[in-house]
Amino acid sequence: MKVPTIGESVTEVTLSQWLKSNGEYVSIDEPICEFESDKATLEFPAEASGKLVYVAAEGDDLEIGALVAKIDTSVKGSPKAAHVEAEASPEKEAQPAKAAPSDSSNDKNHPSPAAAKILREKGIDPSSVKGTGKDGRITKSDAENAQAAPAKEKSAAAPAAVPSIAAQAFARTSSRKKMSRMRRTIASRLVDAKNNSAMLTTFNEVDLTAIMAMRKKYQEQFVEKYGVKLGFMSLFAKACATVLMEMKDVNAILDPETNELIYHDFVDISIAISTPTGLVVPPVKNVESLQFHEIELAIKALAVKARDGSLSLEEMTGGTFSITNGGIFGSMMSTPILNKPQSAILGMHNIIQRPMAIDGEVKIRPMMYLALSYDHRVIDGSTSVTFLVKVKNLLEDPVTLLMGL
Repeated sequence: MKVPTIGESVTEVTLSQWLKSNGEYVSIDEPICEFESDKATLEFPAEASGKLVYVAAEGDDLEIGALVAKIDTSVKGSPKAAHVEAEASPEKEAQPAKAAPSDSSNDKNHPSPAAAKILREKGIDPSSVKGTGKDGRITKSDAENAQAAPAKEKSAAAPAAVPSIAAQAFARTSSRKKMSRMRRTIASRLVDAKNNSAMLTTFNEVDLTAIMAMRKKYQEQFVEKYGVKLGFMSLFAKACATVLMEMKDVNAILDPETNELIYHDFVDISIAISTPTGLVVPPVKNVESLQFHEIELAIKALAVKARDGSLSLEEMTGGTFSITNGGIFGSMMSTPILNKPQSAILGMHNIIQRPMAIDGEVKIRPMMYLALSYDHRVIDGSTSVTFLVKVKNLLEDPVTLLMGL
């Protein structure tokens, strides 16, 4: 069993976890382990039925074509028979084996990548968790709701002594943990974006009074008709797409090999999504041609897949412009880093009620700071400022956005 070709740009993967025990009997097409690539987590199915023999270990970085495991096809029968034989196997002694789950159904219904990570962090054995997903698969929600077994209560007859302050010792421990492949890739790309582009950030602020009033008035009808809420992201994405179709420079990409600028007649907006393993930016394609509900449904589908670790490589590639929303975490202002090879990224922030001077009067308005980071090699300063002003004007008067004006 060797690491298969996963994608055109993927040359190496990390074996994130084994799904089957060393020496266990596995069936053809049954997932035996998970690979973590630069962009996604993938299951690796068995190519034949037989006894599984580990070659690589969890955490190993493996090149495409590297040996992962062997399957002894001469072994026939049930998983129990394979385990009995594995006890006397030299390979079993050479490799530390995982304990087989007491419930065989959990072998088949292993946790999703995101769920497995949460359970590891909580120190909970997956075999003790009941899955609610397809075929009993443990979902992220199951893992989040799972609780560790309570510690045994001490006898009331022998209460623990309370140590004095002098006897107490403050914690001085540290620990090391290998960075995940996705985290290493994110780090490398962010450093590359900082070091190999002339990145600047321009700021503006937008009054969201009209948008909030529109959402309040039509939200119920929108949900009833489309089955999804009208969020801020679809409005911001549509406003950006409208201006990007007009200002092609902001939607362009620089080819460093030829020093040519690549202009696009479409807008694929990458949406930053926070996941347990790191930040991913899958694109919503052809935003300029989509309706608001179509954008919302596309973002929702990508977010579910991202957090469940099931995004495909195709869903992760592309994008001509990015949007990141630090406001959901409470960020008031930031300077987002470019998502190379794109030339610009819009940063959204939290909405704050602030006193504003409106026609000579002080009024309280819901205000948001906007940040546009851009590559100055591709985009002039005046272009970046104009782009942000146009987006601001569309958002402050959403009727013009709806009418395509």
